[in-house]
Amino acid sequence: MIPVTRPYFPDIRKVEAYLEGIYSRQRLTNGGPLLEELATRLEAYLGVRNLVLVANGTLALQIAYRVLGISGRLEGPADAVTTPFSFIATASSLKWEGVQPRFADIQRGGWCLDPATIPTTISDSTRAIVPVHVFGNACAVDEIDHIASQRGLKVVYDGAHAFGVRYAGKSLLAHGDATTLSFHATKVFHSVEGGAIVFRDPELARRARRMINFGIDEQGKLSDLGINAKMNEVQAAMGLAVLDELERNLQGRAEAWAVYHERLKDAVTLQYRHPECSNNFGYFPVVLESEAKLLEVLEHLTEQGVGARRYFHPALSRVSCLREATAHARGSETPNADSLAERVLCLPLYLGVPAQQVANEFLTALRAPARQRAWPTPAPMTENLWPGSMQP
Repeated sequence: MIPVTRPYFPDIRKVEAYLEGIYSRQRLTNGGPLLEELATRLEAYLGVRNLVLVANGTLALQIAYRVLGISGRLEGPADAVTTPFSFIATASSLKWEGVQPRFADIQRGGWCLDPATIPTTISDSTRAIVPVHVFGNACAVDEIDHIASQRGLKVVYDGAHAFGVRYAGKSLLAHGDATTLSFHATKVFHSVEGGAIVFRDPELARRARRMINFGIDEQGKLSDLGINAKMNEVQAAMGLAVLDELERNLQGRAEAWAVYHERLKDAVTLQYRHPECSNNFGYFPVVLESEAKLLEVLEHLTEQGVGARRYFHPALSRVSCLREATAHARGSETPNADSLAERVLCLPLYLGVPAQQVANEFLTALRAPARQRAWPTPAPMTENLWPGSMQP
């Protein structure tokens, strides 16, 4: 079976060298030299400042909300405008922090949050805008930052797909009050599990470092309400080993992406990427003409041992546990996201993927006559999010 994604495994000798240092120092967590080295090297590689490493990408979002004063519950009603076309963690992390997601629609070509739909989605309780750089494509950052400035809102960009992406010659991760990253095993860069937050304000980064260690400051005093969200030295060791070989990994992914693009650009609809946005080759999404055609293609690929996957289905605006209590709530109409979520499929992409074989099978399935069967119409509300799949 050709998997839809495969974690990058660096040279085990490099990993062992980092682990031997851990064994010699007898230090596993609560900071450490490998954690410091990884943070320093990532800031240099990404071209950012005020980077805080955390245990995973979901905690990165939650810590960002806390530090920026977005979280609700004790502070009163709170909501945030976000996109319905993303992984569940973007919206569920808001709910965990007592913040109601309010779904604006996405751009038809680029698939990121549409700035034109944001103002009508904002309520009196809105504290933030949480856009997603979907598949590493840049959001309309200038427009979104302008709206937030006018309305007095915070902006937290979910940059889980945007590692290393540059926009207008600078790091895409430098926009907003904060941008979060995921270092999950399936990402372009990973530390098995892990994540980071890039803050605009260095003082907020210092507060985040206290908050992820139970609120304990540098003098060992409890100075804030905190939680345990620390990355450990073993995670940092894997991250450093992956970072050592990142260019090799990116080159292999770029070559596979180029094969797909050349073979499929005239056969299906592809994401429109912002012309000033670089590509980290994290994903290769394609859009089919209908959900029925998608299901046919997916069935054929599965029969041929090709593990494509639906990203992201259903649209989060259709997930009942994320919706507002009132059915007629503003921001619940997201036709672009609803349509795209029914028709988008990601092809396998990783270093070493047999891209020509996958493209051949995809084109065969695409050109095959419709199968004589009736595909069931999905229920309008479903909680069955990517059953049995790995986190994207």
